[in-house]
Amino acid sequence: MFNGSWLGKLSFEDVIRLNSEVTLQQLLQREDFRARMKSEQPIHAHEIQYPIMQAYDSVMVKADVELGGTDQLFNILLGRDLQKQNGQPQQIVLLTPILEGLDGKQKMSKSLGNYVALNDPPTEMFGKLMSISDELMARYYLLLLSRELPKTKHPLEAKKDLAAEIVATYHSRDAANKAQDEWTRRFSEKRLSETELPTLPSQSDDLVTIVVNGFAANGITKSRTEASRLIKQGSVQLDGAKLRNPTEQIKLSANQILRLDKTHAVRIG
Repeated sequence: MFNGSWLGKLSFEDVIRLNSEVTLQQLLQREDFRARMKSEQPIHAHEIQYPIMQAYDSVMVKADVELGGTDQLFNILLGRDLQKQNGQPQQIVLLTPILEGLDGKQKMSKSLGNYVALNDPPTEMFGKLMSISDELMARYYLLLLSRELPKTKHPLEAKKDLAAEIVATYHSRDAANKAQDEWTRRFSEKRLSETELPTLPSQSDDLVTIVVNGFAANGITKSRTEASRLIKQGSVQLDGAKLRNPTEQIKLSANQILRLDKTHAVRIG
């Protein structure tokens, strides 16, 4: 079921009628709107339509229960209001906590580049999870494994268990074991010498292009937008120095080491 099947049929008169069921005071109770008003940041007119249309979805499907993250509380409660105004029983609201991304600062999001994709290869998924902070690990245990972080286990071992269990969930136990063995070989025991790294030809180009093309050649796909975010976050290093300007012209020379986050590196050939 797609909401376009009813939203796409709304006339301008329908939109005006729907907007008349919501007050500006209600909309300005939304946390991000309040924050932007306080900091004198603009709120565009089309932005206030999103919560209204999401709320209207609840009316059209006659929802009994709506699930969502805690960041959707305002929109879902607005749905209850519209249901009441349209003579429907108000839906039950079931919220789940927001999972922080790998940076531990913002919610996990592909657009922010701080995410673990469900279709990431096992070794990449394992490596990403091993990169989280010890402080964030307790949160991941609770939200992803539905249990408390073991207090008697060494943090490194607890993090390995976390990563292995998540990889096993989306791939297999065998894949998780192999990913852990590979991570241990490459990073924990530091057996991977620079001569064993995949090679990237010497070249000169802007940093985003180098990251996208260079790592794609080694099976690691990143969009230009994602690569740009990773660069700005300080995840790209050349010979240990962080590079933060995506448009910077870079000349790669033989035997330099280019690293992308904590799990991938190439040697310039």
